[in-house]
Amino acid sequence: MRLLLIYILLLTSPFASAQWYQTQGSAVILNGDKSIARASAVENALKKALLVAGASVSSVQQVVNGLLTQDELNIRAKGTVNAVELVDETFEDNIVKVTIRADIFPQEQQCFAADFKKSMLVTRAHLMKREQANIGQIYNIDKQLVSRFANMLTSKSQFIDIKLAHKRKLPFSRYNQSFEQESIKSLAIELGQRFDSQFVLFTEINDVSFSGEVLNQWQFWQEDNFERHFNVTFYIYSTTNGEQLAAQEYQDKAPWQFGKRENIDFSSHSFWQSAYGQMLDRTLENAIIDFDESMMCQQTRSRIIKVSGNEVIVNVGKQQGVKLGDEFSLLHLNNFKTDTGKLYSGYNVSPYKVTVTEVFQNSAVATTADKGLLGNIQQDDLAVKH
Repeated sequence: MRLLLIYILLLTSPFASAQWYQTQGSAVILNGDKSIARASAVENALKKALLVAGASVSSVQQVVNGLLTQDELNIRAKGTVNAVELVDETFEDNIVKVTIRADIFPQEQQCFAADFKKSMLVTRAHLMKREQANIGQIYNIDKQLVSRFANMLTSKSQFIDIKLAHKRKLPFSRYNQSFEQESIKSLAIELGQRFDSQFVLFTEINDVSFSGEVLNQWQFWQEDNFERHFNVTFYIYSTTNGEQLAAQEYQDKAPWQFGKRENIDFSSHSFWQSAYGQMLDRTLENAIIDFDESMMCQQTRSRIIKVSGNEVIVNVGKQQGVKLGDEFSLLHLNNFKTDTGKLYSGYNVSPYKVTVTEVFQNSAVATTADKGLLGNIQQDDLAVKH
């Protein structure tokens, strides 16, 4: 198996995440030149991968082993290709057929994936040091903070469609602190299936302590102004494959303008108008900006919830920006191991394309253009706009 390396400029961010896509391509062998035909077939397969990935290449690509050399790929969209792996090739009846895996980074700005809102499940936060919540009795910050954040995301985010599930605690932090990544993957996938969302947000509140806690408490509380810290980490996971897309930490502090024995109502107007409440809002607003920038070009991968003949029903609709006439490619989730035994998740791109014929609030019906049956397409396969 040969590895093709494509050298291009990669535009990355703390939120950037590459994804493998497996596609097939073919080309006619002209004048017996198999090398040129192979290069054309690889280009054909790569273009298919770029289209379904929401990415594209408009610059000259160079592949070092001769399969593609200084080859111009003129395809309009945004994104970068990190690597291409030739999985298989066959020569038959003057036709070459290839199967490739392409490692694609979506670009951060000006991508057509921004046309759709991405569904995200906001879960209950975990307060890492509960004893720090004693002053003010702010133990319910784990629910109230994410509830407010979900409301702010709903009203201010351009690219995220929010679902809130904060009534019960989840084992994310326990898994995270003990580096149980496979358990986190399983949890993310399970939540995505249960709540019908493409992404899930986990939150750890790391610090709500006071500045100068080592001082005598009575002297400390006699100060006119004292500051309370706030440190939080947000984690975004894909519910399709359970992989982490982002982990971003925010920290700040502000005066705590309440009495030592005063119990604080997080839902009260007075709290959110206080210096500490306003600092929390600023922190959440900064996070929303970062979330929008990171999620804008994350492709909307809708889940197929029903297959019947030549039509599918997908779990995105008007609320996520779907319109009549939108076209989708259909994907099969495919996990595979490298030669070194490392497990990766990827997608097999099916030959089927469907067009949206009916749109509802949170679902849509799409059919094949030629009314042909959808073969082995099944429930829980994926549909992506191209």
